[in-house]
Amino acid sequence: MAEENIIFVGKKPTMNYVLAVVTQFNNNGNKIIIKARGKTISKAVDVAEITRHKFIPDAKYEEIKLDTETLQGERGSSNVSSIEITLSR
Repeated sequence: MAEENIIFVGKKPTMNYVLAVVTQFNNNGNKIIIKARGKTISKAVDVAEITRHKFIPDAKYEEIKLDTETLQGERGSSNVSSIEITLSR
């Protein structure tokens, strides 16, 4: 999958990511991956749900992956949850 079909969810407003997903679907994508870690997981779920219910009703959840990543920080290593939501149409 091309890197352009992956949306990394961060601190920006939710609708910015929804717009990015809708734009990718309209340009060339039949499959989009929404990725998030830690506290932004709930925002990634919101992005997927808003996209499906308001903008692209024929989009379906193809796959949802949950994982735990170990990150190195100033205070040593810590485990951070992550999610990958694959939408397709």
